[in-house]
Amino acid sequence: MTNPATTNTAVPSTFAAGDAEKSATGTPEASSAQAPGQGSTTIADVVVQKIAGLAAREVPGVYELGGGAARAFGAVKGRIPGASASAGQGVSVEVGQKQTAVDLEMLVEYGVSIPELAKDVRNNVIDSVEHMTGLEVVEVNISVNDVHIPADDSDGGDQDTGGRVQ
Repeated sequence: MTNPATTNTAVPSTFAAGDAEKSATGTPEASSAQAPGQGSTTIADVVVQKIAGLAAREVPGVYELGGGAARAFGAVKGRIPGASASAGQGVSVEVGQKQTAVDLEMLVEYGVSIPELAKDVRNNVIDSVEHMTGLEVVEVNISVNDVHIPADDSDGGDQDTGGRVQ
């Protein structure tokens, strides 16, 4: 039987209400997003996904988010007039009633320290998600799947001008 009081039912969650952070007295603390007796606030998974994606992209050294297929699809979508790449590309989330977990796939700039970059991304994602949603971020898993080398970039100007310099 489904509990109608559950706030996020679209994605099965591994975080139960009993998993909430406990105070020094051992009792669960109320989420700042929901005050007892004043109603409830539901935050969709896609909201957490977008916040985490934007927060990760803010960190210098992150070139792009997503795996190879997601980046290729994003590049094609970006060429369609009026379409834009998704802010949640390369981000997966699990959202419970009071907690969330985030998984990121990213492409990093060549030359950056990956452990330092991962630490900075993790901190920015946690700060942004917790501040904006009131949810406790229990983990941010980062998968670096490629390194961007600037020499690999091709200048699209020659294709548009037929090879002529303008």
